[in-house]
Amino acid sequence: MSKSVNSIEYDRFRELLRSARISAGVSQADLAKALDQPQSVISKIERGERRIDVVEFVKVARVLDLDASQLIRDFAQTLDQST
Repeated sequence: MSKSVNSIEYDRFRELLRSARISAGVSQADLAKALDQPQSVISKIERGERRIDVVEFVKVARVLDLDASQLIRDFAQTLDQST
């Protein structure tokens, strides 16, 4: 198993995305299909083996029927709580 090379903050961001996907009832396979990507891409993002860029992030939010800007605010709030 490979270890994440990301910061603790990025790990929190990944967990926020994963939780949002699960809460939306969307599988990795379904999300990948909607993004026209292999399921392994979603798995690698969630495991920290691949970073997600802002364009992909917005697409993920749209597939999950979420407001990307609200997700960013939620993420920022988790950072504020940890300081």
